[in-house]
Amino acid sequence: MVTGKPNYLFIMTDQHRADHLSCYGNKILKTPNIDSIALSGVTFDKFYVANSTCMPNRATLATGRMPSNTGVLSNGQPLPVDSNTFIHVLRQGGYRTALFGKSHLQNGYPHGVEDWNYPPYPNGEAPPEGYRDSNLTIRQGQEYDFERGDLWLSDPGRDVEAPYYGFEEVKFCNAHGDGTHGHYTGWVRSQCPEFDTLIGPKNAEPVDGIVNPIAWRTRVPEELYSTTFVEQMTTDFLEKQVNAEKPFFIQCSFNDPHHPFTPPGSYWGRHGPEDVELPASFGAEHNAPPPLQSNLKDAYARGERAEVRVEPHAVSERETREAIALTYDMITFVDDAIGRLLKRLDDLGLAENTVVVFTSDHGDLMGDHGLMLKHCFHTEGTIRVPFIWADPTMPERRNTRTDLLGGTLDIAATILGRAGLQPYHGMQGLDVVGHLNEGTEPGRHGMVLEEDEIPFNANCGQFLRTRSFVSGPWRLTYWLEDNFGELYNRDEDPHEIQNLWDDPGYSTQKAELMEKWMLERISLEDIAPRPIYCA
Repeated sequence: MVTGKPNYLFIMTDQHRADHLSCYGNKILKTPNIDSIALSGVTFDKFYVANSTCMPNRATLATGRMPSNTGVLSNGQPLPVDSNTFIHVLRQGGYRTALFGKSHLQNGYPHGVEDWNYPPYPNGEAPPEGYRDSNLTIRQGQEYDFERGDLWLSDPGRDVEAPYYGFEEVKFCNAHGDGTHGHYTGWVRSQCPEFDTLIGPKNAEPVDGIVNPIAWRTRVPEELYSTTFVEQMTTDFLEKQVNAEKPFFIQCSFNDPHHPFTPPGSYWGRHGPEDVELPASFGAEHNAPPPLQSNLKDAYARGERAEVRVEPHAVSERETREAIALTYDMITFVDDAIGRLLKRLDDLGLAENTVVVFTSDHGDLMGDHGLMLKHCFHTEGTIRVPFIWADPTMPERRNTRTDLLGGTLDIAATILGRAGLQPYHGMQGLDVVGHLNEGTEPGRHGMVLEEDEIPFNANCGQFLRTRSFVSGPWRLTYWLEDNFGELYNRDEDPHEIQNLWDDPGYSTQKAELMEKWMLERISLEDIAPRPIYCA
């Protein structure tokens, strides 16, 4: 039965480029179930992240605030527990809220990061412990340990204090590949006590010819894999909502296709490395590439390669083809799971009042310019993500597309807008679906991206601040510590090979874009807080 406030089934994938969907133009990969969401709604073709890594962009998604405002500019920095989120607002507005799958609003592991990863301090006596940062509240302790994998693996029966950033019900499945953990740990061990003997490259099925070091054929069967867990938890919750008095918001957050590349069971090998296309920029001669790009490729040419964890690295043609093919396999599994979820939603009679949304937290280099993974680089493959909005009460939007510029920053305000709830003071995103329906432009100059990176995460050798601006066909990026800029016209150079930053023929265009960037940056500065007392 259709009611005033819609339900939401908010589906996320992890590290998933927009062009790795058939509804976004991929000619090899078939994603019929995600495509069906696009057929039922509107697809945004120019949708960009605020940061090209997991934690910062997920924090932006939850809050509708830029990374510099959430204080989460790189992986390893949890979202402060006193942060307001759109999930809190939904809950206060009468919604049941649930999260199933990957969260990554807090750290998955207690990695220690040495001071050399950051800019050096000036000479002088250091402040005492507890006074060395700009905020006296340190983001650590029990309230920041809910997602730690080591604690879940040692105690699978532990739980989460709710509401967790606004979520009333939480079933974690964090991390990636066949090494996920959280509530998933207890779920999978209860069905398979010897589960730990199935995971990781040491326990993998032997496969001839695979050379990619972050790919293996896992022994975990499909029915025990993380994708199945996320689907089952979401289905169980949906079945409880049939006669519920409250509307619901479900964040259904799949762990794939994030590396390592471990599609399980029959999904392994559905796409052959020889059948996929190399990126057009893979072997191209890049004009004025970023220093880090040159450094990584030079190191690879010298035979130097550190153990890959999450950092960007240079790859061979064979490694790239394997990664793309296995990524397609992982996406196929997720697409099948989404198909079953959509059918169950319909069978339960919930589809007619449920807005279905599909997006990803960021993309992947996936062989662009001969590089893999992410961190630091703001190429189109890492910063452009899918965003599909299917609202059953908007038949005029069925199977439509839009070039309206938006991004992860806008998701919170857009969801609240459809629910008839005001954004809170300090939310910076816009209701892009509302603008689309009204036929109005959001009034922004472009999308701003912010990223701080440390060598521990990014293989970059030194602390790096990367800032980008996307406006029309243009992408500008500035690497502060390297004093290096990028400027690309993606209409004329879609693969971002010809860097125009120092080309005198584009000096006027660059100046105009820099001014727009500055104006947009000012508009995203934190607005003055609401005064407690005001004369």
